[in-house]
Amino acid sequence: MFLNPTYGVNRPDFDTLLFDRNSEIDRLGIYLQNQIEIFDQLNILLGLRYETVAQRNENVPALFYPGGDTTQNDSAWTPRVGIVYQPIPHVSLYGSYSQSFNPSVDDIDADGNPLEPELGEGFELGVKTELLNGNLLATLAYFDVTKQNVATEDPNFSGFGISIATGEQRSQGVELDLTGKISPGWNIIASYSYTDATVTRDNTIAVGNRLTGIPQHKASLWTTYEIQSGSLQGLGGGIGINYVGERPGDLDNSFTLDSYFLTNAALFYRRDNWKFALNFRNLFDVEYTNSRGGFGSRTNAGLPGEPFTVVGSISVSF
Repeated sequence: MFLNPTYGVNRPDFDTLLFDRNSEIDRLGIYLQNQIEIFDQLNILLGLRYETVAQRNENVPALFYPGGDTTQNDSAWTPRVGIVYQPIPHVSLYGSYSQSFNPSVDDIDADGNPLEPELGEGFELGVKTELLNGNLLATLAYFDVTKQNVATEDPNFSGFGISIATGEQRSQGVELDLTGKISPGWNIIASYSYTDATVTRDNTIAVGNRLTGIPQHKASLWTTYEIQSGSLQGLGGGIGINYVGERPGDLDNSFTLDSYFLTNAALFYRRDNWKFALNFRNLFDVEYTNSRGGFGSRTNAGLPGEPFTVVGSISVSF
């Protein structure tokens, strides 16, 4: 039929061919929180959330779906605990622990059934400090997050919106953030993160495989300077860099997306409550693949990154 097409015939309804369903979802959440000051240097945050979700799905028979109605009811209690201790001025130590409950309202398996809810727990430990008389804030943190029933694309139905739950995944690492003012008119935002994101339990994926689209190393720097006085007061510019390391393209780790390094810049002018700006993205027109979009195969892993782009804007505040 491909070599002898019939013209004038309407194309098939691909939405029905692939899948079609009507869903009704009722979701209710109740959250209680209390912040307690033990003494001047110590604060504790306690929270508890209850959530319940009821789903009713009408699956229309199609290429991959047998059809029929499905229902699913899920609920969970999820706590949250946080603590902040300030041993000396300008230095704070903090820690937090929380659990999460994320019902699968969009992800379905090859039989048209919703996946089991994604469950997670995580904790974070860190230190915050103020530098340059409080003008510069630095944060160093360690995080550890574990999720179960994580939905990913079913490799047997790549590109058709059908998912599977991959068992258990864990992300742990270190983050360093720096933000604030170095001197009058000179601002900076910088960050670095190391993330070890792997499969920790699964029936088909090898334990220890890295998660798709997540780089181990990621760093960024953005700095701006604005003239503070004189005839050119309000004129400024900025420059920044963004580095993203190599990322696995699928859960089997059969191929890798290359790292990339981008440079961005800006020119702006403030006058009274007006601001005029030109932003230059990907200044050197680097070709790269970002971490958004579908993953799972070499032909469906990430999206082409934005080329050299100039964006102009005019804004007014009042």
